[in-house]
Amino acid sequence: MKRNIFSFWLLAFLTLATACDRPAQVDDSASQEVPGVENDLIRIGSSLALSGHASFLGVNTLRGAQAYINDVNDNGGVHGRKIKLIALDDKYDPPLCIANTQRLLVEENVFALFCFVGTPTTVKIIPLVERARIPLIGMFTGANALRSPFHRYIINVRASYYQETGAAVRHIVDDLGIKKIAVFYQYDAYGLDGLRGAELALQKYNAAPVAKGSYIRGTLNVEEGLNAVLNSGAEAVVMIGTYEPCAKFIRLAKNSDKKLLFYNVSFVGAEELARLLGKDGDGVIVSQVVPPPELPETRSMLTEVDRYIELLKRYFPDVKANSVSLEAYFNAMVLVEGLKRAGRDLTRERLIDAIETISAYPLNKDNVISFSSTDHQGMDKVYFTVIENERLVLLTDWAKLARDFKPPVSEQP
Repeated sequence: MKRNIFSFWLLAFLTLATACDRPAQVDDSASQEVPGVENDLIRIGSSLALSGHASFLGVNTLRGAQAYINDVNDNGGVHGRKIKLIALDDKYDPPLCIANTQRLLVEENVFALFCFVGTPTTVKIIPLVERARIPLIGMFTGANALRSPFHRYIINVRASYYQETGAAVRHIVDDLGIKKIAVFYQYDAYGLDGLRGAELALQKYNAAPVAKGSYIRGTLNVEEGLNAVLNSGAEAVVMIGTYEPCAKFIRLAKNSDKKLLFYNVSFVGAEELARLLGKDGDGVIVSQVVPPPELPETRSMLTEVDRYIELLKRYFPDVKANSVSLEAYFNAMVLVEGLKRAGRDLTRERLIDAIETISAYPLNKDNVISFSSTDHQGMDKVYFTVIENERLVLLTDWAKLARDFKPPVSEQP
């Protein structure tokens, strides 16, 4: 046991020591050896849940990114180099994510980190990213800790959880007339981040959650949190969790005599949540940072959707299109565009500088990807979907939803 602990800390020390020896600005000469970059290859590393209770999110993130990268490689790569994506399974477990990241840095010697999945896992590697001065690009998490304070080496593509919960609370209060709002959350960095976002949104209405219920990550023990919400008189519940516990919570709540509006943030995995709920899913709202790709309306919203569906079918014919893999596809677009702009004489610093030049990269006339030297979040758009007849549809008419829901009259907070 002592030997295992010593080996773990020795590996961590070597990782940090190697990182500290690197200069803040890498020499841009063509002869300078750059980690993960060879004459015809660029090694990129990812840690994500490929098994376990969040595997739907990890597997689809990997497939969406790989579809785009495979196409780039089949067409000659970037400046004559193909991209090799090394993906390690962390089972949505923070200590395993740390170990995977150390392996990617030390053993795999990757050029950049890419498409990590989850808040409790990803926030744990921020110190490693900062010390190694390695780009971390396109994470499937809206965590505020990856955005504030500003991190030069962290590139977010998607909107934040604060933006998602802020927009949702605004619609729930202003459009639906609901003021008694509870929060059900996963008890870890992810859930607490979403809880804080909901609290900040409610503060604008001089209000606070009428109840807070939680569950432990990796379990389905939702009953205690459910009772806290049901006994509070809440009319709506903001849900910050993953698909299985949230599905169980919703089914149990719908079997009670309470009438609740259910709202979930994007990390829940909307398509998988709809599948698990079946007929119990009607009326459940999910915010999204990209709209569901299978909807006809999405094709007019995002010009790349047809290409994404084509490439997904080509490389992964058994995988259904969904919003998780579409988001990862956009992450890969940002990575590749940054590599193209960085040029043949590639360094980590040049990649960051190059991504910062991406401005108003068009997805359509109403949605663009933009970065700068002070803003490392590319997209701000938040979409809303609602489950109807076991499938997702875009939610644009909140007035109609208000008529359908008809909540009881609330007392002023």
